[in-house]
Amino acid sequence: IADTTLLTLSFLVLFGFLYTSDGSYSFHSLQYIITATTPGIDFPEYIVVGLVDEEQFVYYDSNIKKMIPKTEWMQKNVREDYWTSETQKQDRVQEIFKANLAILMKRFDQTDGVHTLLRRSGCNLDKNGSVTGYFQFNYDGEEFLILDLKTLTWTAAHQKALGTKLKWEAAGDPHFRKHYLDNDCVDYLRKYVEYGNSTLGRKGKDSSSPVVCHATGFFPKAVMISWQKDGEDLHKDVELRETLPNQDGTFQKRSVLTVSPEELNRHNYTCIIQHSSLEEEVVLLVSDLSGGTNLLSLSYCYSLYS
Repeated sequence: IADTTLLTLSFLVLFGFLYTSDGSYSFHSLQYIITATTPGIDFPEYIVVGLVDEEQFVYYDSNIKKMIPKTEWMQKNVREDYWTSETQKQDRVQEIFKANLAILMKRFDQTDGVHTLLRRSGCNLDKNGSVTGYFQFNYDGEEFLILDLKTLTWTAAHQKALGTKLKWEAAGDPHFRKHYLDNDCVDYLRKYVEYGNSTLGRKGKDSSSPVVCHATGFFPKAVMISWQKDGEDLHKDVELRETLPNQDGTFQKRSVLTVSPEELNRHNYTCIIQHSSLEEEVVLLVSDLSGGTNLLSLSYCYSLYS
């Protein structure tokens, strides 16, 4: 029971995030979340979730051992060889994540327990054609390495990440990842948006800027998502979506705050996530958002932790 609680806590903390969504759909986003978990519990050791414009469109885990479509538009437009290729790719990447997770446990002097290695990455394309993106690694719910695309360096968020930072930078890793985000990621994004253009981005055009607070990967089902404006509880212009199941037996839930850009700049907005597995509530600041989604793909996965 204790192990399951720790795992739930990790996933909720890791998967609580904010992103803005322009009413005219001023940007499109391709996002991937990869999670590796230590074996020995009733949970997949490796999970991949892909999203386009907030919609999950592909899924893979180590139990089903194949990449599968999660939307009709993906199933209709992509041939079988795509799924075969993606499955083979994930078979290889899974082994890299497994090895890196073992190395990190050794680095942190851990011999047992439930531990997680998570990678969040992807790209945004706005209506002006500009591209933003990021790569970030978390270990056991804490930030570990964050890619700085301006300086093309890795930020070591933990002292034990310094060796990886230096090794990756010496190998030119940040340049490879930036090339992927600026080119391959955007090319795939454009293709997927074309495939799903009949369903993606169905939003009215107005001057408001919806901000989405999304919690996913939690269990049990009950979760509380609320908003505050300048420290005061906020209920106006808030839409709480239904709690939905994930493929792995956990759950996800969104709350959407619709507010004008002027109000966002003038006031301090926060989203608060509360769950039974958390010792403290998760507080997400809207002011921390930088140019759209802060959860942003699958490429350039090197075994360089050692």
